[in-house]
Amino acid sequence: MRISVVVITYNWPEALHAVLEGLARQTQLPDEVIVTDDGSDEATSRLVRDMAKDYPVRLVHVWQPDAGARMSRARNRGIAAARGDYIVLVDGDMVPERHFIADHRAFARSGCFVQGSRMLPDEAASRRMLARGRYRPHCLSRGLERRRNALRLPWLARMWARPRLSRRGIKSCNMGFWRADLLAINGFNEAMTGWGREDAELVVRAYNHGLLRIDMRFAGLATHLWHQSRKYRGRSINDDILDATVAHALSRCDRGLDAHLAEFESPPADLRDVAD
Repeated sequence: MRISVVVITYNWPEALHAVLEGLARQTQLPDEVIVTDDGSDEATSRLVRDMAKDYPVRLVHVWQPDAGARMSRARNRGIAAARGDYIVLVDGDMVPERHFIADHRAFARSGCFVQGSRMLPDEAASRRMLARGRYRPHCLSRGLERRRNALRLPWLARMWARPRLSRRGIKSCNMGFWRADLLAINGFNEAMTGWGREDAELVVRAYNHGLLRIDMRFAGLATHLWHQSRKYRGRSINDDILDATVAHALSRCDRGLDAHLAEFESPPADLRDVAD
């Protein structure tokens, strides 16, 4: 099973550096890392090129112009560029613990997707982590929410991981999908822009396609660095799209992943081959 990690980022190279370093130090490395960029400035490109010089696996940077928050499109382009059988979706501020990829590999199961969890340090704790370069808080660390997500207990994680149907706690910052399943449901819905609901809408279509969900608790640990909330107040057009997907039992969206497959029919450049 070849694993591709698709990391979405936007203008936070310090956090992205921590994420890429975390992926490079895994007990089991992924086969490639795709940084999919929703319009960052040159600082992010410089960072990725610089890290490629001694990166342990294939490293790709896929960029699109900044035309507002287009996370669905950015993720779809990353998935289209990936060459793995299995896609691990990670946000560019989610720093993985060293067993992160090994745990995703262990929990991948046919007919299912994996929903991971996260630790939530507050602003002060996140600043300390960035300053010190240490991103694995203890469950008793100061300024930490979701403390139980700091515990890696594989035996308990296996007991928890029963396939089910639920929309509670869906978050695309830590998910794993078979690439073939994402192709079948056409990836993220690009009619959804701005903050929110694109991950829930994807999961509704995944359920309608026949997939089940496996929760990865006490494994697949990652630290979600603090940032200002981008949540909307009240409803948005994304809520209307989600409601329509539920009402019509849709398993595939019209504007999605298939729009980018031709662009990435040939593999994009491995930056290790072009690094200065």
